[in-house]
Amino acid sequence: MKHITVLGAGYVGLVTGASFADLGNKVILLDIIEEKIEKLKRGEIPIYEPGLSEMIVRNVEKGRLDFTTSYADALKDAEFVFVAVGTPSGVDGEADLRYVRMAAESVAEHMDHPLIIINKSTVPVGTGDWVADIIRKKQKEPIPFWVVSNPEFLREGSAIADFMNPDRVVLGSQHPDAAQKVAELHRPLNTTILITDLRTAEMIKYASNAFLATRISFINEIATICEELGADVNMVARGMGYDKRIGPHFLNAGLGFGGSCFPKDVRALEHMALIHGAHPQLLRAVLDINQHMRRQAVVKLRNALDGLGDRKVGLLGLAFKPNTDDLREAPSLDIARQIIREGGEVKAYDPVAMPEACKLLPDLHLVNSPYEAATDVDALVLVTEWNEFRQLDMKRIRQAMRGDVLLDGRNIWSPQQMREMGFRYFGVGRGVKKNGW
Repeated sequence: MKHITVLGAGYVGLVTGASFADLGNKVILLDIIEEKIEKLKRGEIPIYEPGLSEMIVRNVEKGRLDFTTSYADALKDAEFVFVAVGTPSGVDGEADLRYVRMAAESVAEHMDHPLIIINKSTVPVGTGDWVADIIRKKQKEPIPFWVVSNPEFLREGSAIADFMNPDRVVLGSQHPDAAQKVAELHRPLNTTILITDLRTAEMIKYASNAFLATRISFINEIATICEELGADVNMVARGMGYDKRIGPHFLNAGLGFGGSCFPKDVRALEHMALIHGAHPQLLRAVLDINQHMRRQAVVKLRNALDGLGDRKVGLLGLAFKPNTDDLREAPSLDIARQIIREGGEVKAYDPVAMPEACKLLPDLHLVNSPYEAATDVDALVLVTEWNEFRQLDMKRIRQAMRGDVLLDGRNIWSPQQMREMGFRYFGVGRGVKKNGW
């Protein structure tokens, strides 16, 4: 059993802490927000992630997982300290490192024995060196420590499985012995462990997310062209995916990517490139195409309905992807805001994201079922491909609607079947021109 401290009880911190505890380690999870820690002690989990609540409760009961706001308590027996605090986008797209700085300074003030400090947060290349410098300067007396970069590759909605069955574990450090000790923590995961220098590990995270975002924007660019040329992007992606050099993953055309990682990380990488004299044209295009897909959805609605003023639109799904309640950078919010700006009314249903949605967009009319979202609307938009939407009684949906416009933002339905039920169907890149199929 190793003693592990995780700084930050957000998405990455909770999953990391609970998972290491489930592997048999003693874990203390620290956050400076007292209300959050009190809720966790009561068993109230602040995020929705399948399997996480049960894992946290199980490990708390077994005495392997605890929560605190005290750095002194959190660091007392720690061997490994994972920094998993937020790094939101700054004004120019740069990663805001204020919480990383606060964590590093607090560790320096309270540490009284040697520690291995592991950056789990997504941070700009060079942050590991910067953190080490902060700790050296803030220590009350010189105490040995070692910094390791261990970027996370968790997907919201499948984070527990991703942690327990990773494609790889990346570790970067200038200190091979420290990297090997962190590698031993991960041995039970039985996966490839790649050890690099500190800056290369930090870059692997950004390059990975930027590449995946690029694949999504690429297939969305192809989808836009397919609409003009009468081709079906679903079949195009399928044909591409059979090529072993390309593969099928992240080739689903739709309304674009959202969430806490892809938009933020692409912007941060673009900013890093700019300030160091590189030319991030591709990264800019990735972001531009992503925003275009949201705008294009509104354009389709506006054209199909002859304007959005006094029109009612229903949204199926609000979270940026299924199996999460995360609304950060969600396409649903951009689409809803624009409809409301143009004088329309928006009804919406999501299985888990509605409590947060009502805080972010009070003008949204939230309902209790997908059938309520369809009742008396002029158009219905599928935004998030929750599994329950795949099994809807679409005849009932059609009967409930006042209009006939169906915008399938994730291409989950058959255009021909929807047309036969009386919908004017619009997908993304399905060869559907202005009037729909």
